[in-house]
Amino acid sequence: MSAQENTSALETIVINTLKVPGVKVDRDSFLTAILSGKVSHEDVLHALEKGPIEAGISIDLLDKLAKSHIEKRTLQSTGMSFASGIPGGLAMAATIPADTLQFFGVALRLAQELAYLFGHKDMWGDQGIHSERVKSELIIFLGVMFGVAGAGSALRILSSKIAQQTLKKLPQKALTKTVYYPIVKKVATIIGVKITKNSFAKGLSKAIPLIGGVISGGMTYASMKPMGNRLRNELYVASNNYSFNDFKHDVENLKKEVIDVEPILEAEFEEILMANEEPTKQKLSPADEILKFKNLLDLGIITEEEFNQKKAEYLKM
Repeated sequence: MSAQENTSALETIVINTLKVPGVKVDRDSFLTAILSGKVSHEDVLHALEKGPIEAGISIDLLDKLAKSHIEKRTLQSTGMSFASGIPGGLAMAATIPADTLQFFGVALRLAQELAYLFGHKDMWGDQGIHSERVKSELIIFLGVMFGVAGAGSALRILSSKIAQQTLKKLPQKALTKTVYYPIVKKVATIIGVKITKNSFAKGLSKAIPLIGGVISGGMTYASMKPMGNRLRNELYVASNNYSFNDFKHDVENLKKEVIDVEPILEAEFEEILMANEEPTKQKLSPADEILKFKNLLDLGIITEEEFNQKKAEYLKM
């Protein structure tokens, strides 16, 4: 199966799983439920407006809540059957087995919940399940959960404040094609290397031994917990003092891990790299700043009074 076919197969599974009632997560309802009783009512309201981290809620508390929630979802997952709630039965899911829908239902729901807890904006809004951006983000989440190399770096890059302003300037179509698609293609290839639309479970068993014995009757404690914790850890790192050096490291790692990603990322992230490096290069010491204004004084560009004022300011630093 080609990379394009792998991507299409995984997208088909994701889309059909999202049609199952209960898989899509309402951000505000989830955050209200998990934060109520843990923080003040005012903090809950701020979290709904800005996100838990921007609202000033301790990241260590959020991490603790995430660990507890993973435990809860893991225990609930055994024996669950998302497929039973599909209108019209499995006919709408075509050839995707019920076990596959159940597995991805648990994983996709947990991924959304963890993302919202660590400050991710509402994924849905007026976006439908066919939105390229939403599909791409969810597949990257799955890549992290499955341990696909490069997926963690992609998640941290796309989640970081460092990249946000520049990425917002890109048209959505360009963003999907240049930033999301390379890693989405790799995730789909790794997860779906043996996928066929007729026999996903068999292929997944061969491709990823960790969950090979799990798909058949429900998820087990031993499989979903580590997957959830992989995602929790990456979201924590992306939200906890993620630095410019971390960003550069992740860009380099993504170039290394994802085939043909370098020429794509190079142009898109150049502005970010330059914007963050230039202030460091241009920053002068207080002594250098005083000397700069002394030269302006000697050239008659500023007055003695203006020079003394600037000198006093920099001597206080």
